[in-house]
Amino acid sequence: MPYPSQSPGRPAGGPQDRPTGGPDQPRAPFTDPAPAPSAGAPSAAASAAGAPSGAARILVVDDDPTVAEVVSGYLQRAGHAVDRAADGPTALARATAHRPDLVVLDLMLPGMDGLEVCRRMRAQGPVPVIMLTARGDEDDRILGLEVGADDYVTKPFSPRELVLRVESVLRRSRPPAFGEVRPPGGLLRAAGLTVDPGARRATKAGAELSLTVREFDLLAFFLRNPGRAFGREELMREVWGWDFGDLSTVTVHVRRLRGKIEDDPARPRLIQTVWGVGYRMDAEGGADPAGPAGASDPRAADGPNGPGAPGGPSGAAGTSGASGRAAP
Repeated sequence: MPYPSQSPGRPAGGPQDRPTGGPDQPRAPFTDPAPAPSAGAPSAAASAAGAPSGAARILVVDDDPTVAEVVSGYLQRAGHAVDRAADGPTALARATAHRPDLVVLDLMLPGMDGLEVCRRMRAQGPVPVIMLTARGDEDDRILGLEVGADDYVTKPFSPRELVLRVESVLRRSRPPAFGEVRPPGGLLRAAGLTVDPGARRATKAGAELSLTVREFDLLAFFLRNPGRAFGREELMREVWGWDFGDLSTVTVHVRRLRGKIEDDPARPRLIQTVWGVGYRMDAEGGADPAGPAGASDPRAADGPNGPGAPGGPSGAAGTSGASGRAAP
């Protein structure tokens, strides 16, 4: 349940959260005060070894010991088992030795940056990744999503919000426990695609698709609502569960999903761009929305701001700061 003062969809560290001080004063990494360490708190290794059987195993990768300690403390208090790594090669070794249920991964790491770590981890098999990025580095955030990160949190950030993001991704990625009853939902089929929401399995022409958590949720949502156009704000609210956020997140995930389900992602027939609105699933895989001009038609592809780029869904205005709402 969201904390009363914090929306789970609102990126932490708005203008009101910025620390005071001169330009040379370093920014605090958190918008929440760090909790006082509890007496006899277990180490990360001890937590991972002795956690309850139902706990998620989370790998926290950050070279800042303060960030790693605080994030680990919040996750342990939420009941998760936490392992830590301070650089890319160590993170890969830990992930190979004990496959985590989720990785909290800093973008800037010594030895190997977070983008390369994410690529290599996902090459070994599906694993949810939440990326930690510096404020304002939009290109880096988009690159993180492009290489397979499921979510990102910008620094300075609220550890409480990070825990909520972790639990949201885990709920979608983990298979149901024995005896757990999930909401009913039959197979979703269209244009050679089959999605099993209960098993979280998707196939195209019988071949299994390797989808991230959010890509799977986005595809299932489109298949449940064929023929209807959705704006990026609506998709963020319905699929991500966020009322605020960077709308380029939706654009990048649509582009990645097209790359996995379309025969020709440059001329999409299933997830079509609705000019000035957003996206629509054509369950029949109908006419090429680009028309005879094909991919040369600017409407056939989305820029970083989404449908109607360069301005976003309206075709004229971008996003308004961290809120991700269309600017007037």
